[in-house]
Amino acid sequence: TLSLYIKMQIQMMLPLVMREAEAYASALKAFAYGQPIGDGVGALVAAKLMHGYPTRKIAKDCVVATVPIEGRTAYVIKAEGPGGNVGKPGDAIKTVIEENEGKIATIIMVDAALKLEGERVGEVAEGVGAAIGGPGVDQFKIEESILKYRIPINAVIIKEDIGDAVSPMRKEIVDSVDQAIERIKQVILEKTKEGDKVIIAGAGNTIGIGQ
Repeated sequence: TLSLYIKMQIQMMLPLVMREAEAYASALKAFAYGQPIGDGVGALVAAKLMHGYPTRKIAKDCVVATVPIEGRTAYVIKAEGPGGNVGKPGDAIKTVIEENEGKIATIIMVDAALKLEGERVGEVAEGVGAAIGGPGVDQFKIEESILKYRIPINAVIIKEDIGDAVSPMRKEIVDSVDQAIERIKQVILEKTKEGDKVIIAGAGNTIGIGQ
């Protein structure tokens, strides 16, 4: 085409397209070598919390560990690693809720989230709601369960760029894990009382991240 406007649009969009293409090219390398990617930060937080505790399979490609945190019983859920799984966190959370007959004080979801241009990579933020991407099936299952039993749901997110999400995990993202764990503990102390049961779900692709 000889249209000047189409050429201008392509020129404006090309840097964004190239950035995304480069990110996916580096993702190929990460998956080929089994390296953790930025999107797996939620799974890494969960893995760090459940480290040293026995795990059991709870749903398709998902594991859960019972971990004592701040005098509470935490059911820590993540996709089964170290393969490239995202699992079925919706089914896993639903199963844990049903097993405990809805007696869950709160749910805390940990996931990577898209940062704004001026924000730094690895910044930790707190909010409410089911922090999970994808087509929305898992989100629906989680929301269906929490609505049935009136369970509050909180989110702890680690901010990163689209390129960081699919590329090998950056140091800034790894360093944010401890900060995210501290934020989780803070939420538990603020919103639950001793002896309560909580669910902590680390969402994201668990490539290169074991249990």
